[in-house]
Amino acid sequence: MLFASRHTFNSGLRYVWSRALILSLAGLCAFPVMADELSDVSQLLRAGQHGAALAKADAFLNRNPRDAQMRFLKGVILTEQNKSAEAITIFSKLTDDYPTLPEPYNNLAVLYASSGQYEKARTALDMAIRTNPTYATAYENLGDVHAKLASQAYDKALQLDNSNVGAKSKLTMVRTLVGNTSGGTNPKVAVVAAAPTAPAKVEARPEPKVEPKPVVREAPKAEVKAEAKPEIKAEVKADPKAAQKQAQKLEAEAKREAKAKAHAAEAAERDQVMNAVNAWAKAWSARDVKAYLNAYANDFDLPAGQSRKTWTDERRARIEDKARISVKIETPQVSLNGNTATVKFRQIYDSDRTKANSRKTLVMVKQSGKWHIKQERAGS
Repeated sequence: MLFASRHTFNSGLRYVWSRALILSLAGLCAFPVMADELSDVSQLLRAGQHGAALAKADAFLNRNPRDAQMRFLKGVILTEQNKSAEAITIFSKLTDDYPTLPEPYNNLAVLYASSGQYEKARTALDMAIRTNPTYATAYENLGDVHAKLASQAYDKALQLDNSNVGAKSKLTMVRTLVGNTSGGTNPKVAVVAAAPTAPAKVEARPEPKVEPKPVVREAPKAEVKAEAKPEIKAEVKADPKAAQKQAQKLEAEAKREAKAKAHAAEAAERDQVMNAVNAWAKAWSARDVKAYLNAYANDFDLPAGQSRKTWTDERRARIEDKARISVKIETPQVSLNGNTATVKFRQIYDSDRTKANSRKTLVMVKQSGKWHIKQERAGS
């Protein structure tokens, strides 16, 4: 094993980064990261060579942009470099692409908490627990986040009433449990052989008596409690058959989602086509010549031997010499083919001079984002 550690941020929350976790991510990739490249990046990261580790990770991701293992490692590297915003982007995208993984949610929560965004941290931890109800680290972090929110509330109560003895005692109790919880700065990741300067930056703001306590609490528990179980789980998740099954499941889900989106897009396009047809019939019924003629495409297929002007004058005369017109569209059928649509329907025409019940076909084209009539013919 290269390394396995869980880091404690100045927020008091535990940040997950372990070889076991990286191995567990292998089941989510159709093209798992090559062991030697993952090992190289991990070793550079452990040695504190963050720039080199990031360069190697980026080079690999240029070739394999969806690889979950290397993306997770990149998020860890960016966190080590105090690039919290970029790390948040990485982990957020991982939660979008692999919503069943709890660890990216946990690391997001730690990053949010380290900058004082405790509500976002709580939401992320709720998601981590929802994906894995047995995730002990997330439960512990969620408790710390609630304590920090409680601390802020007690602080506010004391600002409003400095004589509130109850708020003072409760605030002291909360700070005794998890340290000074009123603020947050950019997190520092404690790598396996991390420089001892990281805790010093965290201690800058709080009271000297309070701050050492979370360090004492986290040191013995985090290392022993956190490392034993994930190593066992890693052996199970790294099984090739399980990895293949998971990859197939994700692929099937992606296909179903893509198919559903395609159906939804096609249904929306059909609605737009029918909106255009109904608007054409409505303009005709209202004897609105301008709107009626605007329903036809600029390259509308004119009857043989007619110019656009002759055809336009003829259509205008047909409408204006009627005192009343009613046009109804019944049983329409729409077929789509890219930017072309064919609409077949029964047209019920009624005017003060003529009545007709016939089949009609309109061939529609999409021009400048709108559907227009390209061909108009009687019958089906």
